[in-house]
Amino acid sequence: MFIYLCKKIAIPGNVCLRCISWNKDQGFIACGGEDGLLKVLKLETQTDEAKIKGLAAPSNLSVNQTLEGHSGSVQVVTWNEQYQKLTTSDQNGLIIVWMLYKGAWYEEMINNRNKSVVRSMSWNADGQKICIVYEDGAVIVGSVDGNRIWGKDLKGTHLCHVAWSSDSKILLFGMANGEVHIYDNQGNFIVKMKLSCLVNLTGAFSIAGIHWYHGTEGYIEPDCPCLAVCYDNGRCQIMRDENDHNPVLIDTGMNVICIQWNHCGSVLAVAGSLKSTSQDKDVNIVQFYTPFGEHLRTLKVPGKQISALSWEGSGLKIALAVDSYIYFANIRPDYKWGYCSNTVVYAYTRPDRPEYCVVFWDTKNNEKYVKYVKSLISITTYGDFCVLATKADENQPQYVLVLCNSIGTPLDPKYIDIGPLFVTMTKTHVIAASKEAFYIWQYRVAKKLTAMEINQVARTRREGRERIYHIDDTPSGSADGHLDYSRAIEGTRDPICAITASDKILLVGRESGTIQRYSLPSVCLVQKYTLNCRAHQLSLNCNSSRVAIIDLSGVLTFFDLDTRGVDSTGQQVIGEQLKLERKDVWDMKWANDNPDLFAMMEKTRMYVFRNLDPEEPIQTSGYICNFEDLEIKSILLDEILKNPEHPNKDYIINFEIRSLRDSRALIEKVGIEESSQFIEDNPHPRLWRLLAEAALQKLDLQTAEQAFVRCKDYQGIKFVKRLGNLQSESMKQAEVAAYFSRFEEAERMYLDMDRRNLAIGLRMKLGDWFRVLQLLKTGSGDADDALLEQAYNAIGDYFADRQKWLNAVQYYVQGRNQERLAECYYMLEDYQGLENLANSLPENNKLLPDIACMFVRVGMCEQAVSAFLKCNRPKDAVDTCVHLNQWNKAVELAKNHNMKEIGSLLARYASHLLEKNKILDAIELYRKANSFFEAAKLMFKIADEESKKRTKPLRVKKLYVLSALLMEQCHEQMQNAQRGKVKGKSSETASALSGLLEEDVLYSTNRFADNAWRGAEAYHFFILAQRQLYKGSVDAALKTALHLRDYEDIIPTVEIYSLLALCACANRAFDICSRAFMKLESMETLRPEQRQQYEDLALEIFTRHCPKYNKKSDLDDVLESGGGKLPVCVATGERILEYQFWMCSVCKHCMKAKEASSYNFCPLCHSIA
Repeated sequence: MFIYLCKKIAIPGNVCLRCISWNKDQGFIACGGEDGLLKVLKLETQTDEAKIKGLAAPSNLSVNQTLEGHSGSVQVVTWNEQYQKLTTSDQNGLIIVWMLYKGAWYEEMINNRNKSVVRSMSWNADGQKICIVYEDGAVIVGSVDGNRIWGKDLKGTHLCHVAWSSDSKILLFGMANGEVHIYDNQGNFIVKMKLSCLVNLTGAFSIAGIHWYHGTEGYIEPDCPCLAVCYDNGRCQIMRDENDHNPVLIDTGMNVICIQWNHCGSVLAVAGSLKSTSQDKDVNIVQFYTPFGEHLRTLKVPGKQISALSWEGSGLKIALAVDSYIYFANIRPDYKWGYCSNTVVYAYTRPDRPEYCVVFWDTKNNEKYVKYVKSLISITTYGDFCVLATKADENQPQYVLVLCNSIGTPLDPKYIDIGPLFVTMTKTHVIAASKEAFYIWQYRVAKKLTAMEINQVARTRREGRERIYHIDDTPSGSADGHLDYSRAIEGTRDPICAITASDKILLVGRESGTIQRYSLPSVCLVQKYTLNCRAHQLSLNCNSSRVAIIDLSGVLTFFDLDTRGVDSTGQQVIGEQLKLERKDVWDMKWANDNPDLFAMMEKTRMYVFRNLDPEEPIQTSGYICNFEDLEIKSILLDEILKNPEHPNKDYIINFEIRSLRDSRALIEKVGIEESSQFIEDNPHPRLWRLLAEAALQKLDLQTAEQAFVRCKDYQGIKFVKRLGNLQSESMKQAEVAAYFSRFEEAERMYLDMDRRNLAIGLRMKLGDWFRVLQLLKTGSGDADDALLEQAYNAIGDYFADRQKWLNAVQYYVQGRNQERLAECYYMLEDYQGLENLANSLPENNKLLPDIACMFVRVGMCEQAVSAFLKCNRPKDAVDTCVHLNQWNKAVELAKNHNMKEIGSLLARYASHLLEKNKILDAIELYRKANSFFEAAKLMFKIADEESKKRTKPLRVKKLYVLSALLMEQCHEQMQNAQRGKVKGKSSETASALSGLLEEDVLYSTNRFADNAWRGAEAYHFFILAQRQLYKGSVDAALKTALHLRDYEDIIPTVEIYSLLALCACANRAFDICSRAFMKLESMETLRPEQRQQYEDLALEIFTRHCPKYNKKSDLDDVLESGGGKLPVCVATGERILEYQFWMCSVCKHCMKAKEASSYNFCPLCHSIA
């Protein structure tokens, strides 16, 4: 920050002032003094010129009111900003509360205790309560409406100061003996404050001031010190809260009178006096400190005795009561800000957030991007980029340098272990320095890299893009400087105080006045220069030949880095201090394109220097953003930060330097030839461009061409050449109007010349398609249809870019742009429109696949398939069906288009169905696809599972029959296939043989394929035996049940032999019954109790009946005679002994001829008989 005295107001009658207070909201200044003096003043900016805003604007007293009421010396004045009240007190103890009415101040309330004098008064943060302390120990807390809330008499104490906490829960009382006592808001004592700043101190001392910042504008850091207690001996402590045992300690070394925080708690002002070494009298000074105890500035104030100080609400001015005068000082804060590629980056604190709010304000488009950064240290900018230096962790000494682009997007963060007190950046490097060391980071941004540079980046990454050097080291430019932080934290006797860099060199300033010059990018110590001051700010010009130095007291000097001379001893020296010196300088900027041009801010004036000669000053208080093309861009940061959330473009001010203004005036008033001579004497590309433009306006093509050559504007030269080839003067004027962006004028000229085509061409170049459409509709011509379509499509694009799809559709329809139309329908979710568009397109149109994909994305299978088929892409249609689980459709399409991959498709679909346990659907799929064997396999599996579940036997039989029928179809398919393959005389024999071979392969791999009908037979006979038994045909039932012995692998053995025992017993065939019981009793799967039940039943039966069977059947006779295996009748279960019988054409099972007449269907497979 920088501070300087700017105004002085004398109090009439030379009355000495005792106190002063500046209302932070309304701007009123109350000052009290001897003999009952009480004045209310107000400084107001009055200016007609828009450019002079802020501190630079002249300020006059708009209010100057003397308040009558006090008789004694007024000692305390305090404002209540929330309720617009002023509370004052004098040496007699009289308290008056003043109120504002119609622009003037009047008495509202009076209070006089008549016992003691008021030493201090303080309103709480919300203005609801006031605490008044008297010298004799009396404390009164009252409300804003004048009612007493509580009072207390602190016996045996002398009070002199009071302060509220921000939450109004704590009161601090400063005692006359220097102690600070902590009370709650009801007046109950809590504890004495620990005063670390008075340790090892003896003698008498008193409190000069207690000020507790309430956080109304936020804090510059989380957990920031905000409570300041200062003593008259110069000792001060700044605490985070009232119980902080580790406060920030300051020894100001002065006799302190009063202290006060600024509006945002970032600067503490300490006013008092200092013994002068050269003079006997004391010197009035104001010292400025950060909340962390760092000294910022010292302001010397004339006069005998400073008595009070007060900050303005914005923190840009400070008022000082000295003797019978009020001095005002302007403050130029060190804002955290920067400027990169038309973007102003600035940071401010908010009361509702602990972080800094960093705003990236694009001044060109008036857009802003906000990001919140914790513990921000500084903002540094260059070109298109910005570096935010922050503290990584409050507890760890680690810091982060975040490289951002101009909209605040973080591109690359770097963690470092040294505090970045000073940061500078160039096109390729970021340099951060602590007091002992500096860190160099070669940053690269991906989008800017060429193929050649990519290799360099890879190499530098290997070699180390990050390096660190101690200030006392002497780097040679080789591969030293690797990241060794242990060396970087070692101390130095001569700390770093400023740095600056260009593409070629790095300058590091040290507190002794030495400047060390290093080469870049290979860091090598090249030179040391000696200055006669301590640099606070360094700045290099554009060719790195000169450096500007601003010291702590605001003196600007210059040093030429390359001048060679001889010193008094005859030694050759490099570098020379230039003679120019300016005082009260707080900002400066070199021109980007001229090494001899710079602009500087001196108090509230901006000076532009050319070759160290100043131009006349400009009144402004802006911070200089950029100096290029003879124009200075300045920003009124003070005004912007009054309302940082809504920056105004009026606060960006462009100043033209004198040579530009003079050239423009010469061109306007004198003429081109004389101006040309002046610009020849003061050459600059901007001036030549100005001359070229003026010559063009007057169609002086020769001068224009020469000027364009001088400012190296190739496009301008080409334009002049083109103008020279035109014959018509009016055509030339129209072209020049278009060149200077006077498009309406150019268009009117073209139309007046009946050159509508040129007017249309101009509007097309500008992209003003709405106007193109208007022009096209006003005329007619052969090429108009094509242009109309182009215009409609361009307007459609305009609306589509802004996502106004409905408007875009109207224009795309007229422009017949089917591709963009499809996109609009899709974005509008107008799938009917999209389907209609697809139907209207011819076959194999290139847009159909895209439309089909759109339908796929929204799950519209039928429409997608239709589109794919229309563009002859059946495979994509099938894939779509698969993707959308429309397998039936997929199989159907694959069949219709004879696709080879139908097998794999079926397998995928079947596995998909089986995963979902839809086995019957999978069987149906295989059956439809003629994969009978796979279908039979699955059906057999279902039948097996149902059989194990012991469900209804009839259901199980049907399932087995179905699986067997599928196997029969499989056999038939194989035989048909073989018949088609083999031709010639032996076709039948060969096909039969090959068919048998294939079946053998099937039988060898699958159990059920060997005899597909076994399962059906088993359950057929199982059901038949039980029907016969229940019908009373016990003999037939026994014969049928005997067949079941062959099917133990299908029907559980227990059930077979239980049925057989039952039938045999009913038929009195006890020998068969006995064998059945023996089989049941010998089964290992039975539980002991089941086996016991069988034994008991067998005992009961066979104690009554002998296990013998005397009847002999025809069957036994046949078997004994060895006649071989006979067929079984599926209707009765008996063996067929006749030579004539009926055989089913499907399942190949037989039935007695006499039985066949009573059946229309095969009893086993139910096919038509």
